[in-house]
Parts: sequence; C-alpha cells; structure tokens
Amino acid sequence: MTHTITVIRGDGIGPEIMAATLHVLDKMNLGLQYEEADAGLVALEKHGELLPKATLDSISKNKIALKSPLTTPVGEGFSSINVQLRRHFDLYANVRPAKSFPNTKSRFPSGVDLITVRENTEGAYTGEGQQVSEDGETATLIQKITHKGSERIVRYAFDLARKTGRKKVTVVHKANILKSTSGLFLKTAREVAAQYPDIECNEMIVDNTCMQLVMKPEQFDIIVTTNLFGDIISDLCAGLVGGLGLAPGANIGTDAAIFEAVHGSAPDIAGKGIANPCALLLGAGQMLDHLGMPQEAERLRKAIVATLEARDNLTPDLGGTGNTMSFAEAIASRL
Repeated sequence: MTHTITVIRGDGIGPEIMAATLHVLDKMNLGLQYEEADAGLVALEKHGELLPKATLDSISKNKIALKSPLTTPVGEGFSSINVQLRRHFDLYANVRPAKSFPNTKSRFPSGVDLITVRENTEGAYTGEGQQVSEDGETATLIQKITHKGSERIVRYAFDLARKTGRKKVTVVHKANILKSTSGLFLKTAREVAAQYPDIECNEMIVDNTCMQLVMKPEQFDIIVTTNLFGDIISDLCAGLVGGLGLAPGANIGTDAAIFEAVHGSAPDIAGKGIANPCALLLGAGQMLDHLGMPQEAERLRKAIVATLEARDNLTPDLGGTGNTMSFAEAIASRL
C-alpha cells in the first residue's frame, strides 16, 4: 500500500538529515511517496510567511508528516512553529523514547529503555496571558490544565503500555505545590489508572523524578506528564543515552501526526555534512509504527544499531570520521 507523507526539510542541518533519512527509507522499498512542504525560515524566504497555508493543507490531506528541525528564536522574534503545528492539528501526545545504544558517549550504554509521553497542547506553552509590564519589571503567564487534556494524555500513555507490552506508567507531577493545575492532572490520572488494573501505576514528584532518572533510570518504563515537565524530562532522558542526536519524537493527534528529530537546527554545523541523522531516522521508525508497519520499523532500528556496533562511518558526535550521507549509506547497507 502506498502512503503519501508530507516532508518538511526545515532549517539549518534539517535539509541534510532529511536527505539522509529519505535515502534510507527509499532503500527499504516501502512505497512511500513524498509531498514537499515548507515551514520556518525557508518558508519565510520563499513565501513571505513562516507557516504557509499550503503546508497546513498538505498535512491535513496526508495525515502524516516527517519534519526536520525548525529554528525558534530565543527570548524574542517569532513564536515556535513546532508549537503552532501542534496546536493547529491538536497533536496532543508527544511521544519521546529514550533507549541505550552501543558505542555512544553515554552515561548509560545499556539498561535504559523508556518512553516519555508529554501533554502537548496545554500548560505553559500555550502562551496565554503572556505579557510584560510597561516598566519591564514584571512578566506574567497563565498556565491552564483541563480535565479533558489530562484524561486523554494519561489514557494515551496507558493504551501505549498495553500496545507495546510495557508494564508500568509513572505519573509525574508537582501537585504538592501547584495544587490547582498539577493537582487536577494528578487527580485525573488516578481516575484513568483505575481503569487499567493490568498496568502498574506509580506517582512521582517532578524534581524527584529527575534525580531518580539520573541515579536509576532502569526503574522507569513509561512516564506521563504535563507539557513543560515533559519537555525537560525528555531532554534529560536523551542525555542519559547519548544526547539529542539519538532522540526522536512523535506528535500524535486524532486526525494527524508529525514525526521529527527532537534536536534543534544546529546552524553552527549547517552545510558541513557532519550532522547525525539518527534522531530523524528513529522518528521515521516511529512513523512506520504509526502507519502499521512495525516490522519495517524494527528493521530500520536494527540497521541503525548494527551500524553503531560496527562503528561504520559514524558522524563526529559519535566518535567517527564519517559524514551525514556516508552514515546513512552504511545504515542502508544493513537493511
């Protein structure tokens, strides 16, 4: 069966790692068709807008997008295109696996295999009520959590546990201090957990979670939490297994899904051909799972692991002397 996916090549190193990823996918002969679309700085230069209607229409039509990093200014400038895409398509579940890989500069070369399920549409990242006083001395922001948003993200985490054969879900919160917002999330999570007696559920305050992840990450299976906490925790988890170069992410909604590399656009190495494509390739693996091709997804992941084990054409961040495309070609040779 042929699937048409929207491809967003992104900014910085985005076009390079996308070219490498599509090279590998093409070698798998999956019948994928690509519809190119622009977003971010490239779209601004070509179309005069950061997120063109044509791009939104393409994702709406195809239901699936594979996206390279998009640049987001820090502290000023335009707001995150990633956040805009998630809100536009109501991509409420951000799914970020972290797994130990061989021959990486990792604190944990083995033993880590967990998934962070992060609520993607509520909390601090909505930007509601965001303002700075006229004198510049006070900044405010409204954080809003709903029962609906909490219920569906926690249910997603428990359903994912059942689907993937995982045994435990850890609900991460700060309800001891944030009694309204985090309190509502925790209360809702307890209601949902009661409906899944076959899945172990435990609760953990976010600061303790961070400590426990560094000390004993093997105790975690699936973590489910709110937007800001999930963003921080998932990056911490990436750090445990070798960095953001090995961190994929899926943004899942009822009507659409976008798969991506979690890392940024890395403009300092753009155009040098040395960017590690693994995060986007692993995101493509999540996409294949979503498309009902789990065997092909596992085939891709095994080829990546085999290439890391062989130290074949690894990029400099992984201690090798290869480049983006030679690394991709080494992976493709092991499919």
